[in-house]
Amino acid sequence: MNREWILRVTCPDATGVVHAVTGVLAGRGGNITESQQFSSPDSRQFFLRLQFSTSAEVTAGDLESDLAEVADRFAMTVTLQPAEKRTRTLILVSKAAHCLNTLLFQHSSGQLPIDIAGVVGNHDDLRSLAEFHGHTFHHVPITKDTKPEAEARLTALVDELDVELIVLARYMQILSPDLCDRLEGRVINIHHSFLPSFKGAKPYHQAHARGVKIIGATAHYVTSDLDEGPIIEQDVARVDHSRAIADFVQRGQDVEASVLARAVAWHAQGRVLMDGHRTVVFN
Repeated sequence: MNREWILRVTCPDATGVVHAVTGVLAGRGGNITESQQFSSPDSRQFFLRLQFSTSAEVTAGDLESDLAEVADRFAMTVTLQPAEKRTRTLILVSKAAHCLNTLLFQHSSGQLPIDIAGVVGNHDDLRSLAEFHGHTFHHVPITKDTKPEAEARLTALVDELDVELIVLARYMQILSPDLCDRLEGRVINIHHSFLPSFKGAKPYHQAHARGVKIIGATAHYVTSDLDEGPIIEQDVARVDHSRAIADFVQRGQDVEASVLARAVAWHAQGRVLMDGHRTVVFN
């Protein structure tokens, strides 16, 4: 039996990187099944994602040891994971169900390579949806005065449940800068427009009032700069003057849910690499 692996490499752009890495894998009998690479002309960084198979006897320790010399020579950041690894994920929600519903359905149908460690809501509205799909719901109410205590509880859950990824599925709370910094690169949010358009309350009402012809959504990593984190995925839906506000909301929510699900899947599959404030997404 063979075992499938995912290898990600980031390093300064240089001649011979791919040759060196694939040579190491060949030395272990590795068979490359997917290969994607990108050389950034702006940052002068090189990005590589390889999916490959080896015999079942080859361990992560073997591969990491073999790659150590190459990594040192090219100043590489190397990440290796078994392809079957599922990312332990905590989903945060408020009252809107559309994003949570899509994530739970895709998870139950095998489309999302994640393990859902639980669902956290600052309201209790979506408990029944989470529990219907067999997931524990944690009600962590939050107000202006109780925010520190609520975030302490959230942090405790992340540690207790060994959470690797947090998904804000229309969680209508702003995480504190301290929590954003602690969880950097591990929190994905969905925003109800192309950032930074139509910020604030009732974005689809704003879009309708402005007579826009497309509406969209943006999935991005959360940073302490509100809604300014590195973008993972975006999409749009066309609208026109004949559509009512309810149509804007419905179409917008459909886009939000699909964009968020794709961003979560790509993160879990190791397809998102950081290039400064930007992302390289091998989808």
